[in-house]
Amino acid sequence: MAGIYLHIPFCKKRCIYCDFYSTTEETKKEAYVDALCTELKIRRAYVENENIETVYLGGGTPSQLNEKAFRQLFDCIDRVYGMEYCKEITLEANPDDLNEKYVHMLRRLPFNRISIGIQTFNDKTLQFLQRRHTARQAIEAIRRCQEAGFHNISIDLIYGLPNETTETWQTDLQQAIDLKVQHISAYHLIYEEGTPLWQLKAQQQIHEIDEDRSLSFFTQLIETLSAAGYEHYEISNFCLPGYYSQHNSSYWTGKKYIGCGPSAHSYNGRSRQWNIASLNDYIREIETGKVPFEKEDLNVYMRYNDRIITSIRTMWGLSLLNLRKEFGEKLYQYCLQNASPHIEQGMMEIKKDTLRLTRQGIFISDGIMSDLLWIDE
Repeated sequence: MAGIYLHIPFCKKRCIYCDFYSTTEETKKEAYVDALCTELKIRRAYVENENIETVYLGGGTPSQLNEKAFRQLFDCIDRVYGMEYCKEITLEANPDDLNEKYVHMLRRLPFNRISIGIQTFNDKTLQFLQRRHTARQAIEAIRRCQEAGFHNISIDLIYGLPNETTETWQTDLQQAIDLKVQHISAYHLIYEEGTPLWQLKAQQQIHEIDEDRSLSFFTQLIETLSAAGYEHYEISNFCLPGYYSQHNSSYWTGKKYIGCGPSAHSYNGRSRQWNIASLNDYIREIETGKVPFEKEDLNVYMRYNDRIITSIRTMWGLSLLNLRKEFGEKLYQYCLQNASPHIEQGMMEIKKDTLRLTRQGIFISDGIMSDLLWIDE
């Protein structure tokens, strides 16, 4: 089984923290959808005839597309790859795009999962982040999707924001719980170089929170959502039982996926590749029948490192049986040797031949994964 990711780069305006590739050049939408369909056709062999299990439209702001564009994309996927095995089809959306007419249009399409970029329910913070919606619009958008019949809804939240307090973070979490969404992705604010947020920090107009507060917010996140019945199945992701993101989980479990559009990444088990991050260059190259990308072939050590980074971060952990079978005795022993101190300290455990983080280990997961990575001799 494999997945398809379509990058929809169009935004009405950019948020101050975002470093994903996006553009406000909305006049190119039709040409861009044509180019996406062409890339999908050109790259059919990439997933080696495996059945498509998930489709994910991310961005940018995919909810900037209209029904005609969506139908063109789905018709292409169905014709070229087939969609009879698709279990999960996700659309990322902004709350202010999800008016009643738009939501009912989405119900006529194959989408069965909506991921809504909320970030926070605090209006003052939303304005600071230059989000286009208000807290009220966010709540109404979620309820509108629920009433229309979408029963697999995910929302994004950000914590570690400037001037955030335990109380404001708890209010965001409780609002999400009260809305009964099935999935919550909660990310710590990152000051990406080159973004307006980075510039504000460099000018000392805002300040990054310290490590103790960061740890406190993460603890609060885990405890609050766990008490409400959400499973912490990946470092930044929580869901009600059975509602984990199947598409994103394919990244963490080593499944193949094809990414189309500028800056989109692909992986087939032997190599990874990524398209250029330019809308105009992408369209121009695709129109000549070429996909503009860079590629990295993966040797056994690189594939081992990928497996460590993707698997250890999940509740499913790392299968030691599969590790030994796929990567050999040398890397199997290397992994166990480097995991041993963390097991002794109670940060990792082995159960049913699976190596995974303990609750305590989640808090230092980056350091643990770094210790397990192969370093070239």
